[in-house]
Amino acid sequence: MNNIGDAVLYKNNQLIAFNKPAGIPVQKDPTEDKCLLDFAEIYCKSKLHLVNRIDRPTTGIVLFAKSSNAMTLMTKQFQEKKIVKYYLAVVANLPAEKEGKLVHYIQKKTKGNSSIASEDASKGGELAEMEYRHIGSIDRYHLLEIKLITGKHHQIRAQLAAIGCPIKGDTKYGFGRSNKDRSIHLHSKKISFTHPVSNEPVNLTAPVPNEVVWNAFNIEK
Repeated sequence: MNNIGDAVLYKNNQLIAFNKPAGIPVQKDPTEDKCLLDFAEIYCKSKLHLVNRIDRPTTGIVLFAKSSNAMTLMTKQFQEKKIVKYYLAVVANLPAEKEGKLVHYIQKKTKGNSSIASEDASKGGELAEMEYRHIGSIDRYHLLEIKLITGKHHQIRAQLAAIGCPIKGDTKYGFGRSNKDRSIHLHSKKISFTHPVSNEPVNLTAPVPNEVVWNAFNIEK
């Protein structure tokens, strides 16, 4: 990241949020590439605690706590489902219904860093739930807004693939071709929570990448 300061969405004594670009892992992965946590700790000149994660090819909001106490309080909000997260996804195929709720059981594969979503609970896996609605279309592509209810490994990617709607660029989950920059068109757009110290409501929004397909949808900044 050339200038991580430009990616800061929100900061105070307890928390800091960044708009992560595609291609950078949130934390160390097997590649040992420089990760967002590394850049963020250099920027803040202190140790940080990761509050939420998004995948390497995904863009959008990543939140860090600046103290163990703030992290504990944010974790409690996650456990109590008091943190609300919205994503945007670009797909080539529309779901059968323009809005609805997807319920699957997700299993992480032992190889390949991917997950399988099934409607059959007898196959095992963790319960995964999300709501979606169709909010726009251009040429060959459609824009979905997703409210994430649970947070499982590759959940949105696996659930959309399971209903025949893989995300643009996501060849791991069945899209026909990759994006040139190896990103996928999945963006962590909004997150709402209660500030861990002041108890004030916080609503964060991250602009989508400045890219042809995203720009074509004229998404409100």
